[in-house]
Amino acid sequence: MTEVAGSGADGSVISAVARQRIEELLPRYARKRSVLLPALWIVQNEIGWLPSKAMEEVAEILEIEPVQVEETASFYSLFFKKPVGKFVVDVCTNVACMLSGGYELSRAVQEKLKIAPGETTADGLFTLREVECIAACEGSPCAQINYEYYENLTRDKLFVILDDMASGAARPGGN
Repeated sequence: MTEVAGSGADGSVISAVARQRIEELLPRYARKRSVLLPALWIVQNEIGWLPSKAMEEVAEILEIEPVQVEETASFYSLFFKKPVGKFVVDVCTNVACMLSGGYELSRAVQEKLKIAPGETTADGLFTLREVECIAACEGSPCAQINYEYYENLTRDKLFVILDDMASGAARPGGN
């Protein structure tokens, strides 16, 4: 796994601004550990993913064990433990999507982008993931791109979306 070099004067990975944002949340909760999810979100939004050094720093701020941070980051698919592309394409392959073509959609994207699930294109533009239910069963097959939903997808519809994103003509949210 690629690690991020310390950016702070003290060698920390988390910036002073992100650290301050996390610390400002602490008084809102009875227990520091309750700030874990928002703290991880703040760090990921700053760095783009959660390097182990950053998770150790979050543990230090919240006065919990690093393994607790690691377990939480591993549990939620919204947290990235390795660098991802500019566009994270989550193709749903749970039962409703599977039955309506979710796996076929994933295979088509794999062929188009020349990557397997969990990989990022060489240009750093796209990361493909097969994910469990994204709670859009009525619009299956579906996908999320940077957390924006795209429903009732066909191979051709998804390819147009990806091509538009690659060219800069569209961003997630344009569905």
